[in-house]
Amino acid sequence: MTNTTISITQETKKALQQLGTKGETYDFIIKKLLQRFAWKKIDEEWNKILAQDEFIPLNEL
Repeated sequence: MTNTTISITQETKKALQQLGTKGETYDFIIKKLLQRFAWKKIDEEWNKILAQDEFIPLNEL
């Protein structure tokens, strides 16, 4: 896999450093954030479905 360079502010760099632990790369920290965001998005979608739809209990099918 090839690497690429992205431009971020010093403020963002410091925030990434605070989110990570010693030995973690910026790449790893960003991947963790993306994974958490993806799970949060899935959770929000499920909550929306649960709030809007009616479900029939399995024993009533």
